[in-house]
Formats: sequence, C-alpha cells, structure tokens
Amino acid sequence: MSPFFLKIKNHKEQNLPFVLYSKPNTDRYIGILQKNNTLHQVSDYSEKGFVFASFDEKQLILIPENESEIVTSEKIATSFEPIEIDDLNFDAEAKFQYEYLVAQGIQAIKNEEFKKVVLSRSEEVSLAEFDFIETFQHLVQLYPATFCYCFFHPKIGLWMGATPEKLLKANENAFETMALAGTQKDNKETEIVWQQKEKDEQQFVTDFIVKRLREFTASVVVSEPYSLKAGSIWHIKTDISGVLKENSTLEEVIDTLHPTPAVCGLPKKKSKTFILENENYDRTFYTGFLGELNSTFAGENASSDLFVNLRCMQIQEEKAILYMGCGITKESIPEKEWEESVNKSMTMKRVLKK
Repeated sequence: MSPFFLKIKNHKEQNLPFVLYSKPNTDRYIGILQKNNTLHQVSDYSEKGFVFASFDEKQLILIPENESEIVTSEKIATSFEPIEIDDLNFDAEAKFQYEYLVAQGIQAIKNEEFKKVVLSRSEEVSLAEFDFIETFQHLVQLYPATFCYCFFHPKIGLWMGATPEKLLKANENAFETMALAGTQKDNKETEIVWQQKEKDEQQFVTDFIVKRLREFTASVVVSEPYSLKAGSIWHIKTDISGVLKENSTLEEVIDTLHPTPAVCGLPKKKSKTFILENENYDRTFYTGFLGELNSTFAGENASSDLFVNLRCMQIQEEKAILYMGCGITKESIPEKEWEESVNKSMTMKRVLKK
C-alpha cells in the first residue's frame, strides 16, 4: 500500500473524519484529514472545507480546511476485473413496491400535480469483507469520468460513490453547472438514440435550471445537449455556464439549484413533497451534494466544486446500502423504470466483493 493510502487507513483506524476523492478525468487523489472528531456544520456557505449535505439540507456536514491536513497523490493504475453480475435474482417484493410507487407518480403527473418526479429506492447488499481503499481505487478505475469519493465521520458513517453530476462550480463570479437526465444502458452501439421521453425530460431540467439562475446571473451560456457515458450507462447532458451578479451569494445559488430536477422533479416544491410522503424511506445523503467549499488549497482564489450525490452507497456492519432513482414523466412505464433502477445499482455492485 502506498504511503498516501496508508496515511488515510491509519486515520480511519483512529476513528477520525476524512474525505478521500478524485475529480472527473484528473490524475490525482486528494485527502482531507480532520485532526479531531468534532462534527462541524455549514451555516451560511462562507466556510472553507469539504461539505457533505443531505437531500433535505438538514445535515450540512463540514470537514474544515483549517482543522485538517490535506494530502495528495498521483493516481496509480490498479489491476481490477469488475464483477459481472447476474441481476436476474431480484427481490420480487422490492420490484412490486417500486413499480407501485412509480405508478403513483405517473398518476399524480396525469392529475397535473407536477410535470416530473424522481423516485428512488434503497437495496441492501451483504458484505463478507470490505476494504474501503481497495473499493475506492476500483471506483476510480471503473468510472474515471465521475467524481469518486469516500467520506467518513464517526458521527455520520461511511459513504462512497461515483457521481456523474456536477451541481455547481464557482470561482469568484464565474460559474458552471449542468443539466443531466435520460438513462440508457450501454449496448455497444456506435450511435446513441434517445426517445422523445428522455429528450423532453432533459429539456425540462435545462429550462428549469436556466430560468432559476436568471435571477442571480449577469449572463448564461447553454450548450446543445450531448450524450455522456458514466461507466456502463449513457445520459443526456447540457452544459450551463455564466457570470454571477456582483451581489449574488453562493448560498443563494446553491439553494436555487438544489435539489435539481434530476434528483427531485418539477416543480420542485410539489415533487419534493410527493417524494417525502410516498418513498417511505429516508434518503439521508443520497441526492444531497458534496465537494470543495470555498477551497484555497488548490489555488490562490477560493473556489467551490460541488457534485450531486448519485450512484452512492452507505457502508455499515457487513452490509452496503445502495441507492438509485429514476426520473418519472407521464410516458414512464413502471417495469422499465424498475429495470433502469437495477442497471443503476450495478454501478456499485461491480466494485463490491460478495
């Protein structure tokens, strides 16, 4: 084991908070190791460090830059053969419950309660053995174009993920975000063909983000939609960037964007209410956000680089809890949405030893 990973392993053995992460398409690992076990919270987004926020924003955990040691390392290639999983052995009750939930969502859309809702589920996978460092390296190797992380706090637990979705990158008054929707499994075709349902869903998301940002921005630039591959799954992506107004704050922009239509729905308040009333479980940090907050260690200017916590899992005693969700519109078919959620569960299952 390299000195970098050995240091992080020793830190974890002392039961001290840390985050280990790798940004999309970069050649280094970053570790932020908190020197005490205090549970810090973000109050107004002026803090510096690494934020780990829950879906409902009631938990805004901070690993503060000024109370941590920051370590980095070049990425080292590891040999790893992903597990090919037979996904035919599914829980019939879980399938029934999720398809029933999706059917409720479709009916609410037909009743014009909202246009779109993102409905999710969790799944437990038993772990015979688990090595967080090995699993993290496998995530980075399998999903180099995503934000891969391992977050630990003794008062919160251990979370890991490989998310393809940026919430916000902000450097002084320049910002970047994205609209991400649509999902299809990679079937090795040369051309990716999207159905109207996925195209509409993507346009919903893009229009919502741009409309909400207008209030805080001096200018906004929107790219054409394009296909993005994250592991064995394709999405439709639109890049959105611009300049914030002089008096706009980071807190205002984050509150505007989170939760995005890609993890909640449209309109936001009504779809979020439906989620909280019908999903029948607590998402906690799944579909929250995480990343560098007003960080100065990477450069002279304070910058924030935040990602939506998708394709993630929580590690507990001898088990992993996986989380996956699907965007539901009036054209959705419950059984197809179940299949999509199963495809998404493979992201984490492929790196877990049974």
